[in-house]
Amino acid sequence: TQAPVGPRVYVIEVSEGDHRWTVKHRYSDFHDLHEKLTSEKKVDRGLLPPKKMLGKNSKSLVERREKELELYLQTLLLQFPQATPTPLACFLHFHLYVSEQLLQAGEVFSLRPLQLYSVSQQLRLAKPTCCNGDAKTDLGHILDFTCRLRYLKMSGTRGPVGTSNIQESSLPFDLSVFKSLLQIEISECSAQQIRGLSSLRSSLATLSIHHSTEAMMSILVPESSEFSQWEAEGAESGCPVTAVIPLWKSLTTLDMSHNGIGTIDGSVKLIRKVEFLDLSHNQLSTVENLQHLYNLVHVDLSYNSLRVLEAAHTRLGNIKTLSLAGNQLDQLTGLTKLYSLVNLDLSHNQLAQLEEIRNIGSLPCLEKLHLSNNPMCIIPDYRTKVLTQFGDRAAELCLDGTATTEKELDTVEVLKAIQKAKEVKDRRSSGDKKVRSSSRRFTYIKVQINNISFILYIQCNVFKIRGN
Repeated sequence: TQAPVGPRVYVIEVSEGDHRWTVKHRYSDFHDLHEKLTSEKKVDRGLLPPKKMLGKNSKSLVERREKELELYLQTLLLQFPQATPTPLACFLHFHLYVSEQLLQAGEVFSLRPLQLYSVSQQLRLAKPTCCNGDAKTDLGHILDFTCRLRYLKMSGTRGPVGTSNIQESSLPFDLSVFKSLLQIEISECSAQQIRGLSSLRSSLATLSIHHSTEAMMSILVPESSEFSQWEAEGAESGCPVTAVIPLWKSLTTLDMSHNGIGTIDGSVKLIRKVEFLDLSHNQLSTVENLQHLYNLVHVDLSYNSLRVLEAAHTRLGNIKTLSLAGNQLDQLTGLTKLYSLVNLDLSHNQLAQLEEIRNIGSLPCLEKLHLSNNPMCIIPDYRTKVLTQFGDRAAELCLDGTATTEKELDTVEVLKAIQKAKEVKDRRSSGDKKVRSSSRRFTYIKVQINNISFILYIQCNVFKIRGN
């Protein structure tokens, strides 16, 4: 902190690498900063030197206050070595001069389409950077910022901006100025606005698009409108193509939920490394083309218009998590071979028959199953009847977020014994159709639960349980 300029105004010299600048603040600014840091970051309230009234203009007091405030700022920077808190970064004008700490902090930087449109238009004028320190005409810090930013969020609006006649949804913006983005989230922006997204194919790891498109192709292959025939890089094509489209080489997470997507189109051939795919809250009626995604682990297809899934394993491969909640499924025959599945959400569908559970009852890795808000849930003893379909694995299953209890397992054992006895009776009945006997026949099976033996007698489809 240098000598005051005017009454109680302090000039702070800030250095960040090779960059240096000055910031002017009054003591009240320090106080406001401290209030934010104590509430948001739990900074020691006694760290800021107190305001003193007597002799406030004396040279000795000013010099001591300078040293105290400088020590205060140095202490804060040492307290947060990895990521400078936003209030402190703004206080020191890091947001104006692009601090390395701010860029590497891992925080998401938010922009409006109108702001990026303005930057894009300004950069198109090709004005050189200048050395006079005028941030209004010097674009060097903006270029430096866009080249190093890693996390970006773009949020548009519907309708005019404020009281103006500017329609933000009609303003195109260029993402090609960002050279190091790892993650981007775009919402409330039409696909026609977004320019330069394809330039991020080599670096982007996470892509989220919401309320912005009706086709995956328009986002993943914006060049498709220019070429009648195209093929993904490295793919073998039996017919001539007019373009070879590069792959999204680093993309592992794709979230295109809350859009108007009706089809999983061929653009997914370009995202072969995707592990997490979220297409929830769209308008899908079929599941196609996902066989191209060999690395899929988690898939969310909830709240679409799916009525049936046929041979799901041929499209979904070895996924571990699958959400099909909020669809119109009434049968599960297509899920029988998803052998790697661990977590399955089937809530809010049209499943009415308990027999459908048999299609997933033999899945060896299934641990979590959600069936709430299906018609079958009103069946008496619904939980135990569902758990019975999993046989010896009933104890390993968590149904509707609740682990299986010992009491339920006891009931399951009884139901399994009854079911087995019925199967034995049915086999005997089918083999003895021509043999009639006037004597009574009993089929019984013995089951032991908690060291107590039960003998189940079956006669004329009437079951009797007697403790022994």
